[in-house]
Amino acid sequence: MIDPQRYPRLSRIETPADLRGFDEAELPAIADELRAYLIESVGKSGGHFGAGLGVIELTVALHYLYDTPNDRLVWDVGHQCYPHKILTGRRDRIHTVKQKDGVAPFPKREESEYDTFGVGHSSTSISAALGMAIANARAGDERKVVAVIGDGAMTAGMAYEALNHAGGMDPEPSLLVILNDNRMSISENVGGITKMLGRMTGSRTLNAIREGGKKLLGDKRSSGTARFVRRWEEHWKGMFVPSTLFEEMGFHYTGPIDGHDVKALAAALKTLKTLKGPQLLHIITTKGKGYELAEGDQIGYHAVSPFDPSLGVVSKPGAKKPTYTDVFGDWLCDMAAADPKLMGITPAMREGSGLVRFSKEYPERYFDVAIAEQHAVTLAAGMACEGAKPVVAIYSTFLQRGYDQLVHDVAIQNLDVLFAIDRGGVVGPDGATHAGNLDLSYLRCVPNMVVMAPADENECRQMLSTGFRHEGPAAVRYPRGTGPGVAVQSDLDTLPIGKAEVRARGSRIALLAFGALVPAAEKVGAELGLTVVNMRFVKPLDRALILELAKSHEGFVTLEDNVVMGGAGSAVAESLNEAHLTLPIMHLGLPDEFQHHAGREDLLAEAGLDAAGIRKALLARWPDLEQPAMRNVAAS
Repeated sequence: MIDPQRYPRLSRIETPADLRGFDEAELPAIADELRAYLIESVGKSGGHFGAGLGVIELTVALHYLYDTPNDRLVWDVGHQCYPHKILTGRRDRIHTVKQKDGVAPFPKREESEYDTFGVGHSSTSISAALGMAIANARAGDERKVVAVIGDGAMTAGMAYEALNHAGGMDPEPSLLVILNDNRMSISENVGGITKMLGRMTGSRTLNAIREGGKKLLGDKRSSGTARFVRRWEEHWKGMFVPSTLFEEMGFHYTGPIDGHDVKALAAALKTLKTLKGPQLLHIITTKGKGYELAEGDQIGYHAVSPFDPSLGVVSKPGAKKPTYTDVFGDWLCDMAAADPKLMGITPAMREGSGLVRFSKEYPERYFDVAIAEQHAVTLAAGMACEGAKPVVAIYSTFLQRGYDQLVHDVAIQNLDVLFAIDRGGVVGPDGATHAGNLDLSYLRCVPNMVVMAPADENECRQMLSTGFRHEGPAAVRYPRGTGPGVAVQSDLDTLPIGKAEVRARGSRIALLAFGALVPAAEKVGAELGLTVVNMRFVKPLDRALILELAKSHEGFVTLEDNVVMGGAGSAVAESLNEAHLTLPIMHLGLPDEFQHHAGREDLLAEAGLDAAGIRKALLARWPDLEQPAMRNVAAS
């Protein structure tokens, strides 16, 4: 529970209606308490940190001036939403964020009526808010709709598709877009849009001229004089602001203003609430504002584990097992040294995908394209057309956004692109928006693709080399975090494409395991005396081995941390069907539902994909499997 002595105002705010009961003069003090409470809470729970600190004042001003939840507030990315959650009924549970049965880390419609649109990927807010505004107008509802876009989300093409649509509509939609410009996504923003916004930041002269003109003209926007002045203003903007992009797209641009001045924000929002048509408010904020360590290390404090706010995040001593991301990052640098044609591409995930070292050692071959997954994939296709060897490092959930480009631009043309797909399968605390549960299904149906899933760290390195040296599109899909702890060799050896590995020869049932579930399959296989196969390749399958085992076993069990529908197990069943073989087969995988946020191990256990769950499923189907094992135990 919140301490009313330390937080005398925030402790009285359960909902935005309570916030609106305070005098406007108290908003700065409320913002201070909210910032301190966020630091305290995330220190206990861990979670996204810096982005929320940057929108404290904005969140307070929005909920104070707008009638939420009747007025619609749409957040982009979701990293920014913790202060919003604290003010909207989840204050005393915010310390449970990302935990099983706790508060979701992103806006989630099922969780609260104040979360008007679910989000985890970037650049969706303007499209969603415009859709709401259109629907409300059709229904004769005059509620306000506000989209808050930031944390690099303005670098993605989808945002401009929505701006283009909204700015060209007749009649004009009633929509406010707030650009929270903090120069950051997870790492530094890149690209021409970032440079343009930087130039806009210095244009305070323009805004002074504009505001003076408003006072002279009043509300006579349709008069000849007003029209002349608007045209005059556009020419003057060309002198002070090198780009008038937003106004050219049909939005009335206001700003930039200090996003940490809650009084200035309130004044601007009051004015914008009275204006018709699409509006864009540009605010300048600092990621990590109010916590000195986070301001000084905005990348490191983007998301944190639990920590003591008085000390900051402290690295734990002792050797750590390398994660799959670490294995990829080291392999990328080693292969770059061996092959000068290698190019590394990331859509704004340098840290998360393990490209920090590569970006420093091979800056001329490193390409961060910002939050632009579609562009990342087609950029790689263009490189491959000219003989380069591009590697696209991307999360499984984000590759979904570039799926058309994977099919149309890479696979159809059979281009030589390697996809290093991180966070495959169950991811955990970030919830359904970040889960990689679908990739084996959506990849294996694409012609020309080679799809691999490593069972351990060394095999991951071997598969990356295999995919890189394969002529054509290939994907290596690996999970978040660490593996079983297999030592990683320094060589760049490859594996024979389409060949599985028999890990244990047993009898009766063959466990055909893909990727991260191989260790659990080995444990169960050893207990029950079963054959265990590390399948390695989802596509092409080792059809010869499958047919061989079908002749000597009573049944198959396929195991994968992917949805069962259309996944690797389905490929095994299709292979048997093509050979006109009938064999009992049980598919174990992720359920046909979007899993909630919880730890990776918790979610695997919940889906019955830990060793205990696999054993239970096997014995339910073949109860007599346990008898030989029990006799062995008795004999010993």
